[in-house]
Amino acid sequence: MKKIEPRALRDAFGQFMTGVTVVTCLDETGRPVGFTANSFSSVSLTPPLLLVCPGKFLTSFKAFNACERFAVSVLSEGQEDIANVFAGYKGDRFSRVGHAIDASGVPVIEGAVASFSCRTHQVMPAGDHAILIGEVMDFSQSEGRGLGYAGGRFFSLGLEHKARDPGARTNICGALVEANGGVLLKPSPEGYRLPECVAPDRTSLRDCLRDELQGLGMDVELGPVYSVFDDQSQGIHFAYLRAQATNVASTAGYENIPFSELSGLTFRSAATAHMLERFAEEARTRNFNLYLGDAVSGETHQIQARA
Repeated sequence: MKKIEPRALRDAFGQFMTGVTVVTCLDETGRPVGFTANSFSSVSLTPPLLLVCPGKFLTSFKAFNACERFAVSVLSEGQEDIANVFAGYKGDRFSRVGHAIDASGVPVIEGAVASFSCRTHQVMPAGDHAILIGEVMDFSQSEGRGLGYAGGRFFSLGLEHKARDPGARTNICGALVEANGGVLLKPSPEGYRLPECVAPDRTSLRDCLRDELQGLGMDVELGPVYSVFDDQSQGIHFAYLRAQATNVASTAGYENIPFSELSGLTFRSAATAHMLERFAEEARTRNFNLYLGDAVSGETHQIQARA
């Protein structure tokens, strides 16, 4: 029998695209606890059942294994920070995240696209996890799209669709790569430029950009879409994503420019300059917004809750 290597198996499981949820309950002292999970599934409509799979490694596992009530909040696009808080923050997670209390006293996440308040129906041991089946006692839903997860990364399907304009002659995708309190930029005679690529037809903007960054030697984690705008005079559609550098030992001539110096630089276009000025201010507060419009004017929409 072939030996299964856990890390490789986890990577294979991770190829399955899922949504992202936060599961919450109260421990034996009445204190709220919660964790991030993509191991969530509907089970039955009659009776209304769903399941989640808390891991035995969780500090809150005892609470979920014994709870009588729990809730599942399906996170929306832009709630990556909330997922990260409940995946790894060691302090009071609920003090950092907006939430409400359901009829059973269990917290549910504000801004989620759906939430389900459950009574525990059955708990079954399953290897290094447990299968927690809940009977849905109440639920709510809102407009919008859920936050996606695949291959160890978050993705936002709705924003990905908006980022590409099939009617444009050229689709350009770029990245605002953060590194040590600054952004990676490349000087040129026309002004500084961001790493970017021209995306061929029927090619994912994210895949095109990831290949471009890897070709530059940048080890980068791509984040959500940050700015989408048109230059109608040239028939060019621009989409820029936030990104975080994890290793920039080789960056093909790109320099790390501190946030505080971005507003004094010359860029190849006024639209890029305005975007970088906004990014510098929002990086200071860590409260980022999505820009949708053209090279002159548009609207900003909150895409990420402050953590």
